[in-house]
Amino acid sequence: MLPVDLHSLIETNERPFVVIDRDYRIVAANSAYCRQYGMSREEVLRRRCHEVSHHSPQPCHESGELCPHLALFASGESSEVLHTHYDGGGHAARARIKGHAIHGPDGRLYLGEVVYPLEAELPLGCADMRMVGHSPAFLSCIDNLARAAESEASVLLYGESGVGKELAARFLHERSPRAGHPFIAINCAAVPETMFENELFGHERGAFTGSTGQKKGLYELADGGTLFLDEIAEIPLARQAKLLRVLETGEFRRVGGTATLRADVRVVAATNRNLLDWVDQGRFREDLYYRIAGIDIALPALRERREDIPALAEVLLVRLAGNGHTHCHLDKAATQKLKHYTFPGNVRELRNVLQRALLHCRDGMIGADDLVFQQEAHNVLHAAPPARAPRAATRADPSLKDAEKDYIRSLLDRHDGHRRTVADLLGISERTLYRKLGRHGLK
Repeated sequence: MLPVDLHSLIETNERPFVVIDRDYRIVAANSAYCRQYGMSREEVLRRRCHEVSHHSPQPCHESGELCPHLALFASGESSEVLHTHYDGGGHAARARIKGHAIHGPDGRLYLGEVVYPLEAELPLGCADMRMVGHSPAFLSCIDNLARAAESEASVLLYGESGVGKELAARFLHERSPRAGHPFIAINCAAVPETMFENELFGHERGAFTGSTGQKKGLYELADGGTLFLDEIAEIPLARQAKLLRVLETGEFRRVGGTATLRADVRVVAATNRNLLDWVDQGRFREDLYYRIAGIDIALPALRERREDIPALAEVLLVRLAGNGHTHCHLDKAATQKLKHYTFPGNVRELRNVLQRALLHCRDGMIGADDLVFQQEAHNVLHAAPPARAPRAATRADPSLKDAEKDYIRSLLDRHDGHRRTVADLLGISERTLYRKLGRHGLK
């Protein structure tokens, strides 16, 4: 065993800290480590490190993971890796592990590991805010988010449509010192240009016809917390100067007001565009870009982390079952079919595929034939109809405009009016969908 003074020394570390010998046996652990894995110190000291943190009978490097133990005892190198560990309840918990060499009084070499949990301790009931995955691409992304959360710098999230940018923004907020304060989200693509300033800054009574009272804007409501600007590229160029000013000074005025107000807000923005290209094209202000992109983080597409799909699918099926559906599981063939699909719509498309599959679920099991992907559904819907006998002249075929209107209405009904989901299924932007809704008179 190690001398008592080393036990006392590692107890001063607030992070989970453990000391491991050449045979993977834990010889010292602080209280934070024991709490992290739900064991007493006596239980921990009787086990090997991989049994505690990975719930595995074999070392993590034998499963293909980078291992600080192997790096130290094979080559004498200190290392830093990303791992998925499991707490005492068996729940996955992503962590950054730093391994260091420690020498005992007799010169014997030990591995000292510091564990940096990457996820905030979210309040109970926040299952929708949980990010799921263990692939290298996902763990790297989580690590970047966790590091950014410790800063007060503005953050720009890049990623394709449907990768979960708002979920990432909420993760940032809950992991930051601003947790417990407001998290306010605004979809910039859904706000009409004439209403943008009013939505962001609010208005005073009498500012315009129909404004019978004072209204606080979203920036003011986010005071002390985080403002998430989703689809920031969709802010019209003429309105970007207003946003730039408040980001630079923290000061603003409500529409129709004269008083200068202040709010302490951290801004997280998101886009699926290449904003630097838009800057070159004159469609996005360069000064605004550098104001919002203090830290930029790319979120991986689902096809870049296929090994996460089974776990994601199970979580989504549980959530969908909570909406009145029967809880179903995927059989092996269905899981393999999901893993081999490219998912251009990412996690949002995966959810839609599973939602459709639940309609055909029998005996609690979803098979491969129950999974219909977006492109397959599109091909079926747009396939040429079979030849039919001519109709009477008094019953003319509906126009293309009417057919489009009926199709959009059916999608809105099927997806409870969720316009973003419908836009993704149609393969158009949400702004284009709004224009179509107006043209067809659909609310």
